Parts: sequence; C-alpha cells; structure tokens
Amino acid sequence: MSITVIKPVEIANQTKKRTVVMNTRKLHAWVHYYPNPGDHDEMHCHNEDQVFTCFEGQCTMSFPDGGHEVLDPGMAALITGGSFYRLQNTGAGPMILMGHRSGSQDTVKIIDYETRKDIRDQVKITNRGEPVNFG
Repeated sequence: MSITVIKPVEIANQTKKRTVVMNTRKLHAWVHYYPNPGDHDEMHCHNEDQVFTCFEGQCTMSFPDGGHEVLDPGMAALITGGSFYRLQNTGAGPMILMGHRSGSQDTVKIIDYETRKDIRDQVKITNRGEPVNFG
C-alpha cells in the first residue's frame, strides 16, 4: 500500500500547469492551474464521475443551459459523468483546483459539447491539407 501526502497549492505554484498527481486503474487526480483571470477551457464532459475542489482564487463553472456556479476556496463541485461544464478563472489572480476522476486518465474521454465526440479522436486539417490531432 502506498500513501503520498501532497500540497496542491505548492505543486500548482511550482509547475504552473495541469499536473497529474495520481493515476491508477480506478482513479486519477491532478492539480489545475489557471494563471490569469479569464483563463478557461471549452464546454465539455467526461465519461466518468469527478470532483473539483477549489484551493485558491475563484472558479466559475458554466453549463449549457446558461446557468453557472461559483467555487471559492474550500468549496467543491461533484460532477456526474456526462454532465457538460466549462471552467473559468473569475478571480483576481491565479485559480488552483484539484480534480479527482474515477478510472485511469488513459481511458477517460473528453467529450466536446458541440461535436459530442472525444476531442482526442477529432482531427483538424491544416492549411497544407495535413491532418493534425488536437486536444
């Protein structure tokens, strides 16, 4: 049995990027770092259940119906797989979250809201006609 104690805020401030801190067959966890107010991802969902905990800053989660929820430090969002959302840094400085999702990060799907397809399976054609994977 292995136990590791971490300090998510220190990890975020050192790496200044999304950092995976655990990846097993049953669960994976990471530290999110959005450095600037306004930084955001796109509307998407995953095929697994997950939890986000806000450690620093402010996160606004937006939903396809136009609704939103605000996470301040010490708050958590419990998300059922298949629920679409968008994360945005709506604070005055960096936003630090920690996420946990069931399953391995190697098998999780990232489903784009508009196309309803895994963004890692989508292909973009460059101006030279060459396919480029994105996501």
